[in-house]
Amino acid sequence: MTFAWYGHLKYKNSPLYLAILFSWLIAFFEYCFQVPANRYGYGQFTGAQLKIIQEVITLVIFCIFSVFYLKEGLKWNYLIGFLFIIAAVFFIFKKW
Repeated sequence: MTFAWYGHLKYKNSPLYLAILFSWLIAFFEYCFQVPANRYGYGQFTGAQLKIIQEVITLVIFCIFSVFYLKEGLKWNYLIGFLFIIAAVFFIFKKW
């Protein structure tokens, strides 16, 4: 989804309808993997656990994407935010 949602930012001169079309095509193939993964994972993981796994994977991929594709740097406040997300992972997966 990272490329579907943000890949077009490098091509701001291309028509918006093309960005939308290509984004939907990319997203379609990701959904073809995401939906079955959630179906198979639900039961072993709760819905909240599946969501936090998805968010952590998305953020890791987005960090790599933003540094290498968009040529943006990671700032200290982003890293602090990620620490809070790691805390969320801890609390979501903690067996009380």
